[in-house]
Amino acid sequence: MSSIATGAPPLDDLRPVRRLARRRLGRRALPFILLTPSLLLLAAFTYLPVVRVIWDSLHEQIHGSRESLFVGLKNYIGLFSDAAFLQSVVNNLLYAATTVPISMALGLLFALALQHSSRFNSVMRALLLFPSMVPLVAAASLFFFIFLPGVGLFDYYLAKIGLRGANWLGNPDIALWSLVGITVWKNAGYYMLFYLAGLQTMPGEVLEAATIDGANGWQRLRHIIVPLLAPTTAFVLVIALINALTQVDHVIVLTKGGPSNATKLVLYYIFEQAAENFAAGKAAAASVLSVGFLLALSVVSLKTMERGSHAAS
Repeated sequence: MSSIATGAPPLDDLRPVRRLARRRLGRRALPFILLTPSLLLLAAFTYLPVVRVIWDSLHEQIHGSRESLFVGLKNYIGLFSDAAFLQSVVNNLLYAATTVPISMALGLLFALALQHSSRFNSVMRALLLFPSMVPLVAAASLFFFIFLPGVGLFDYYLAKIGLRGANWLGNPDIALWSLVGITVWKNAGYYMLFYLAGLQTMPGEVLEAATIDGANGWQRLRHIIVPLLAPTTAFVLVIALINALTQVDHVIVLTKGGPSNATKLVLYYIFEQAAENFAAGKAAAASVLSVGFLLALSVVSLKTMERGSHAAS
C-alpha cells in the first residue's frame, strides 16, 4: 500500500527530518565520546580506589590469608577508642589552626607589598616563591640540619646573640611548632600567588574612590580589599586545609610522629597502621573519615566562595 493511500508522508519528505535528527543526536553524543577516555581514567584511578578503600574499611584482613572478614563499623569504632588516633586528630587540628592562618596572612601581606611591577618586586616574588618549589622531603632534610641541637644553624646564630637553643625536634612541647615553622616557610609564598592574582583583578576605581573619601590604608584593607578578596581567600583556604591534612613527608623525615606522639598527624597515623601495624582496615577507615572531612570542608568553602563572588558583583 502506498504512502498516499495510507495518509503517511512520502519517504522523500522524511529523509531531511531523519538526517536532522541524526545530526542532533551526533552533536549531543560528541561531548560524551570526547570525555570517554577521561572518564575511564577517572574511574580506574580515582573512583574505583575510593570504592576499594570504603570496602576495606568495612573488612578486616584474616592473618595469614588474603581473605577478609566483613566487620561492619568495627574499624570506625576502634578508631575512636584508639588514643593514638585521637592524639593525631588533636595534633592535626592544632597544626592546621596554626599553619593555615599564619601562611595565609603572610601570603596576603607579601602580595600587598609586592603587587606593583618592578625589578625589585619581581626578585622578591621569586625568592618568596622558591620554598614552594622545593620538595617537602628536601625541605625537611634541610631543616634537619638547621634544627640539630647545639650544632645546628639555628642554635649557632642563637649562640651569637647569647641565647641557648632548645631541642627543637626532641622536645614534645616544641617539636610540633618546629613542623609549623617549616610548613609556613614553604607555603606562604605559594599562597601569595593567588592573592597577587586576586589583587590584579580588583577594580582600581573602588580603591581610588575610597582614597579620595579619606580612607587610610588600614580602612581600605579592612573594608574594601579583604571583602573583595573573599572568593580568593575561600579558594586559598581549601588548598591550605588540604595541605595541612595531606602533607606528611616532613613528619616521616624529621620526627616519625614522636616524641611521645607529639607530632603524629592523621596521615602519618594512616601510614603507620597500613605499613607498620598491617591494620589495613583501620587505616582505610581513617582514610575514609579524612576524605569525608575534606570533602565537606571543600563544599562549605566553595559555597562561601560562590556567595562572595555574587556579593562582589
